[in-house]
Amino acid sequence: MQKITLLILLVLSSICLNAQTNLDSLYTTWQDQTKVDSIRADAYFDYIWDGFLFKKPDSAFILAKELVAFAKEKQSPGIEAYAYHLKAVSLYLRSNYPRALNYYQKSLKIQEESGDKDGIASSLNNIALIYDTQSNYPKALDYYERSLKIHEEVGDKDGIADALNNIGGIYFLQENYPKAMDYYERCLKIHEEIGDKKGTSSPLHNIGTIYRDQGNYPKALNYYGRSLKIDEEIEDKFGVASSLNNIGELYIKQGKYNEAITECQRSLNLTKEIGAIDLQRDACSCLYEAYKGLGKGNQALAYHEQMLVLNDSLQSDETAKKLQQMEFSKQVLADSLVQVEKNLEVERTHQTEVRKKDKNKNIAIGAGIFFLLLAGGFYVRYRYVKKSKAIIEKEKERSENLLLNILPAEIAEELKAKGSADARDFDMASILFTDFKGFTEASEKLPAKELVEEINVCFMAFDHICETHNIEKIKTIGDAYMAAGGLPVPSEDSIKNTVLAGLEMQAFISNRIKEKDILNEMSFKMRLGIHTGPVVAGIVGVKKFQYDIWGDTVNTASRMESGGEIGKVNISGGTYALLKDDPEFTFESRGKIEVKGKGEMEMYFVKAN
Repeated sequence: MQKITLLILLVLSSICLNAQTNLDSLYTTWQDQTKVDSIRADAYFDYIWDGFLFKKPDSAFILAKELVAFAKEKQSPGIEAYAYHLKAVSLYLRSNYPRALNYYQKSLKIQEESGDKDGIASSLNNIALIYDTQSNYPKALDYYERSLKIHEEVGDKDGIADALNNIGGIYFLQENYPKAMDYYERCLKIHEEIGDKKGTSSPLHNIGTIYRDQGNYPKALNYYGRSLKIDEEIEDKFGVASSLNNIGELYIKQGKYNEAITECQRSLNLTKEIGAIDLQRDACSCLYEAYKGLGKGNQALAYHEQMLVLNDSLQSDETAKKLQQMEFSKQVLADSLVQVEKNLEVERTHQTEVRKKDKNKNIAIGAGIFFLLLAGGFYVRYRYVKKSKAIIEKEKERSENLLLNILPAEIAEELKAKGSADARDFDMASILFTDFKGFTEASEKLPAKELVEEINVCFMAFDHICETHNIEKIKTIGDAYMAAGGLPVPSEDSIKNTVLAGLEMQAFISNRIKEKDILNEMSFKMRLGIHTGPVVAGIVGVKKFQYDIWGDTVNTASRMESGGEIGKVNISGGTYALLKDDPEFTFESRGKIEVKGKGEMEMYFVKAN
């Protein structure tokens, strides 16, 4: 239920009753060639921004191309920069961050050449936002600070406050609470000075979150309460619901379950009104924890079930929608080709009947010429149909490969068949985690390109190893790699195969280290851990969906990795018990080792015989 607010320049336009009339007026101004170029461009910019950008970002991108062409024709760098800005926002909203970054940088270059400081600050902030989204915090911080400096030069207090809030957010994510607090408080002071209530609410909430994470619940409640009061004054229902959820969560941590129920029930009622499913889920989670704390199992269960339904809705709706859109697009094209073929057949039949009925020589000659031309047309159409079919097959194959690259084959088939995939319980799955030692230090010394290339070499090898041993790659998290044996299709050999894969991964890394040493280049050393037990697996995500797994088994496997040693495969006592009689392995007992959050656990190093 954490809410960290990053104030950005991508602000949705308010919806008003005369919106369509206003859009028509803007488009009329854009078409009026008697108007000054700058007025026309401003009108078209607003037309795209208000009418398309946040509803149909792909259409906005196409319309922005026309504005770019207009700017080049009129030799207006300023208009061109803002057209690139539109294209960048469109791509950002579709999560195409590399291309969005490219267009922001194009816009920034033009603004720097023309000395447009407001534009420069805006572009710097948006570039920072992309790096922030990608968790590249050093880069994000650099661009946010550059944006702040320019806002300070021009005396833009709103811009200064927003930049301070964004920088505070970066330090918060890095758990540098003193610096985060400093920037949030400076942001708060400016918003209070200029009387910006909405702006004041955000840093208040963020400061409350810092106190919450530090365990200072009274101060956290104080700041959340002040933020709530402002949100209620300005009728920001989303902000009110978020603050109520956070306050309820704090009451639960303090054992004040009845107070938590009051706040979270208010939030749930409000979120149903505004249709905020994510906040509804958070409110149900809060109510579940509160009723559970009071020992009221029936009420707790009711809210827990609501929470699961809402969570499933958040996870599956977007996935189903995307797959349906893909299938719909392919089907429309396929249907159009079928119709073309039907039309051709009708024409063939019709012309055959005409030829039979018309015996006149001259007509026959004319018909012969006609059919000759028609045959040419048919041949052209036949080639078009044949080529279109080939395109459909190629696109279908491309879509299939893309889907299989994201999801296991069985899950992909289920998604295609019914538009969703059910989460499943697996009684026995082996979870493998790897992690590179000293990665943070290496990232500071190696150029970004070399760093990414080295990780890619390693992870590509791991992917191949997983495929060889029939285990499922789950995901990569930075320099960590996660895979699982025994799902989505259980197998008797999955535990053994997972351990074999782990041994082969360590062997690859050992050989890689030797190769790099010969070249006097930096290499990564790796820990690897495996644990076996029950998990739940299913699809998660709203945009970039993925197949993921949950359960205590996953957490324990992560502890096996962090408790392991460089170059070795560390397995839990549970995995050892399942493999101890296998003659292909030799085990080295490590005894009981203290594990964070779990106490002492048996661990073993495993080798292949």
